[in-house]
Amino acid sequence: HNSFKRHLPRQMQVGSLDLGYDYTPDNDDRPTSIGRIQPELYQQKTLESEDSSKNGSSKNCGRINFSLKYDYENEALIVNIIKASDLPAKDLCGTSDPYVKVYLLPDRKKFQTRVHRKMLNPIFNESFQFPVPYDELAVRKLHMSVFDFDRFSRHDMIGEVELDNLFETSDLSREMNIWRDIQYASTESVDLGEVMFSLCYLPTAGRLTLTVIKCRNLKGIGVVSAAASYPYVKVSLVCDGRRLKKKKTSIKKNTLNPTYNEAIIFDIPPDSMDHVSLHISVMDYDLVGHNEIIGVMRLGCHAEGLGRDHWNEMLAYPRKPIAHWHPLLESKKSEKEWKARTASFDSQGSCPSPRPPASP
Repeated sequence: HNSFKRHLPRQMQVGSLDLGYDYTPDNDDRPTSIGRIQPELYQQKTLESEDSSKNGSSKNCGRINFSLKYDYENEALIVNIIKASDLPAKDLCGTSDPYVKVYLLPDRKKFQTRVHRKMLNPIFNESFQFPVPYDELAVRKLHMSVFDFDRFSRHDMIGEVELDNLFETSDLSREMNIWRDIQYASTESVDLGEVMFSLCYLPTAGRLTLTVIKCRNLKGIGVVSAAASYPYVKVSLVCDGRRLKKKKTSIKKNTLNPTYNEAIIFDIPPDSMDHVSLHISVMDYDLVGHNEIIGVMRLGCHAEGLGRDHWNEMLAYPRKPIAHWHPLLESKKSEKEWKARTASFDSQGSCPSPRPPASP
């Protein structure tokens, strides 16, 4: 402060003292660190407090400890789930009953650890072997989902960990201990599986043939195994946002990799091909309750990605069956995208054929 600089020499009886901004003390005249304010220390503390506040605002899901090693003799990846620490409490009593599911994607085969009752720092020490050629490890993903077991309701998901490139993570020739933060997730982001079908359009006859060939690596609903899965494929013909017809394949029992080879035919005039789309749903049949949706995908000139490309390829090569694999999407996310895309449609562009049924 200027007044401070004016009064300071008079108080100290030193008339030659100059505290201007151009004052640069020599090394000998520089004050010692005792009693000296160091702004960098305060700045560091501020950054640390900001980081801690950010971490505190995010959901703490704990950490997981595991190891990886490749068995060259048996051509298998050995995954050892060692332990977890600082898991969040999911039960009312302030504890959790954690267990871990392990996948080597894109295969849907999974292993599962034992459930540890009333623990937030469980020790698992369980090893699992995934048969896989060494050359394929670069394109595989290791996925771990941590759950809280609930005997009377749906198991709560604590979080997940996914490793994209296993070679960058560790030296697989020897066992390496790895720690990873568990990322928050409410549902498993593991792939839902894929469906393969062919498309063939005959312009002269106005006939579209979709042949459902097979599915692979379908996601089981709930905690059921492949022995309790009954998948089938439902195909709906949609015109300007309205469902006109739907057809289904047969139900395949006790499998997550069903083979169908069944043709589904729709009569569509050539001038209506720009207005129609196909909605494909892979379902899990339930004898007692309602059928569950495993995943969906859409085809048409207004679809996105491979669904649009497959449709355009079919139109470019008439009378020729075109087959592709399609990854399945979550039904809720797909429905939102589809409704947003068809919200602008009105009834003036309705298809001349086929006619919509009396009831949906």
